[in-house]
Amino acid sequence: MMDWTDRHCRSFHRILSRHTWLYTEMVTTGALIHGDVARHLAFTADEAPVALQLGGSEPADLAHAAKLGEQWGYDEINLNCGCPSERVQRGAFGACLMNEPQLVADCVKAMRDVVSVPVTVKHRIGVDAVEEYGFVRDFVGTIADAGCDVFIVHARNAILKGLSPKENREIPPLKYDYAYQLKRDFPQLEIIINGGVKTLDEVETHLQHVDGVMLGREAYHNPYVLADVDSRFYGSPEPVLSREAAEAKLIEYCAAELARGTFLGGITRHALGLYRGVAGARGWRRVLSDNRKLALGDLAIFDEARTHLREPAEMFE
Repeated sequence: MMDWTDRHCRSFHRILSRHTWLYTEMVTTGALIHGDVARHLAFTADEAPVALQLGGSEPADLAHAAKLGEQWGYDEINLNCGCPSERVQRGAFGACLMNEPQLVADCVKAMRDVVSVPVTVKHRIGVDAVEEYGFVRDFVGTIADAGCDVFIVHARNAILKGLSPKENREIPPLKYDYAYQLKRDFPQLEIIINGGVKTLDEVETHLQHVDGVMLGREAYHNPYVLADVDSRFYGSPEPVLSREAAEAKLIEYCAAELARGTFLGGITRHALGLYRGVAGARGWRRVLSDNRKLALGDLAIFDEARTHLREPAEMFE
C-alpha cells in the first residue's frame, strides 16, 4: 500500500474501527538509514495498534530499521516479501525474496534479535510460473525455523516480469486453498489470508480455515466496510458508527491537522469512499477532490460536499 496507508489514512480507518490492526505503507530500509526518520515513522497513539512494514534484504539494515520501529512505538515489524513492483525488484527485495528463503530467515532472525515486538512476514504463494504448493510450504517452513510465527499470505503468485503491480493484484488467480493448507500443515503458526476479500461475510468464511484476514484495496476504496468489524469480530458493545458520525470525526481530525499546516487534500483523498453506494456519493467525492477548494483549507467544503448526498438520481454509484 505504498503511498496509500499513510498516517492520515490510518487515522481515518481508526475512526471506523478501534480494534482492527493497521499497517503502514512499506518503508524501505534505505529511507530510514539515509532519510528523514521522523517523516517515515511518526504516528499518533490514537492509531495503535499499528504494524510497521519494512522493505529490504540486508539483515543488518533490517535489524537497524526494526529497532527504530520499536523505539517509535510500533506494535509489530512486518517484512514485505510480496510486492512485485520493478522498483522494489531493483532493490532486490519484495516478492523476489521468496526465491531466497534462507536470506529471509536470516533477515527475520536479525530483526528478532534486536526487538521484543513480533516480527512477521507478508508474502505471495509463488513467483512467476512456480505453481506448486510445495514452494510456499517450504518457504514458510524455512522462515518459521528462524522464529517467525505469523505469516500474511497474499494468495496469488507474483509475476515479476510482464505485469504491473495493479495487474499483479488482479490477474494471477487466487488460491485460497493454499493458505488453508498452510494452516493445516503448520497449526502452530498464525496464518492470515489476503487478496480479493470484499465483504465481512467473506471474512467470516475465511476465518473458518485461517486465523485472520487482511483487507487491502476494499478497506481503502470502501472504508465503511470497517465500521462493523469491532462488533462482529471483537465483541465490542459500542454501536456501529454511522457514516455521518464518521464524517464528523474526520472533520475534527482535519481541523487539528490544518492547525499543523497539513494540506486538507492529503487527508480527504483517503476518505473519498466513505459514502460509496449512497445517493449523491459522486458529487460528494467530486467536491472533496477539488484541489483548488482544498487548498483554501476551509472546512466548509464538507458542508458543500454534503449537499450532494440528497441527489437520488445517483443512487448506488
